[in-house]
Amino acid sequence: MHKQKYWREQEQILVERWTAAEGRYRAAQAAMVLQTASQEKPTTDSLQAIETARVELEAVRKQVARLKAEFSAGKRY
Repeated sequence: MHKQKYWREQEQILVERWTAAEGRYRAAQAAMVLQTASQEKPTTDSLQAIETARVELEAVRKQVARLKAEFSAGKRY
């Protein structure tokens, strides 16, 4: 029972990280779109924010894939 509670907490934390990372990525992309729509060159800060958010999202995506593989292999639940 303790393992299931721990796994569920891990999954909840992962969902929260995914949601936060996706929100930051979308916000960074929206800022860049606004800059390019107003004929401005995207700033290095906005490009760096997009790259940082993309890297974070990819890290969370890899962790989701790892948990999915564990579940499929029968190591969870």
